[in-house]
Amino acid sequence: MEIVAKILIAVVAIEHLYILWMEMFAWETAGKKVFKAALPEELFKPTKGLAANQGLYNGFLAAGLIWSLFIKVPLWQANIALFFLGCVAVAGIYGAVSATKKIFFVQALPAILAMVAVYLSIN
Repeated sequence: MEIVAKILIAVVAIEHLYILWMEMFAWETAGKKVFKAALPEELFKPTKGLAANQGLYNGFLAAGLIWSLFIKVPLWQANIALFFLGCVAVAGIYGAVSATKKIFFVQALPAILAMVAVYLSIN
């Protein structure tokens, strides 16, 4: 189960690196495709700075998840991973409520599955 947990953590981290890229550097192109149902097209240009700030925070989540993969003490590694995965899950749930339900399945659900795998790997 430990390998499954690490793979899921890595998947969530990679997803958040993609979100960082999209929100910081491709908001008016890739961002439009992803959030077309949640935000009118004319709002992408004026919200570019806000999206970039949001992308930076997603990068911090990815950094924390990646960091957790390099921690040698198993319980410490699990606790750090669970903290950052919990942050991702909460953000995904909030995004599903405030923007589009798709965010739950794309962001929160993978984090929740990774949390379950981490929990099972330490018990």
